Amino acid sequence: MGYVFKSIRWVLGQIIIAIDWLTKPSIPNYSPEKRAELDAATANMALYQFGQCPFCVKTRRAIRRLGLNIELRDARNDPKWNAELIEQGGKYQVPCLRFEDEAGDVSWLYESSEINDYLDRRFG
Repeated sequence: MGYVFKSIRWVLGQIIIAIDWLTKPSIPNYSPEKRAELDAATANMALYQFGQCPFCVKTRRAIRRLGLNIELRDARNDPKWNAELIEQGGKYQVPCLRFEDEAGDVSWLYESSEINDYLDRRFG
């Protein structure tokens, strides 16, 4: 029975990835100055995510729509990012945005809606 659910999940994941690919938002065309400003502001950000997670897809789409260069860390398939998410973030939940403020304080933000709201407020 577990194999059936795993197979269904895999198929649904492939559908999510295909729909995401077919309907990708366009990346804004920023001036070189604006691009450099955004890249500097996102240099200390990373999104811990799974490739087929619908909530992660939602957050990756927001990142693309805003034209941000935020490092994507696969917490399912990379043991390093998996361990870091649990040990430093405090729980095994994705998507999770890790970011540092100007003082070097690290924050971990969970929930796709909260992450997207934060990114829209800061960069939108």
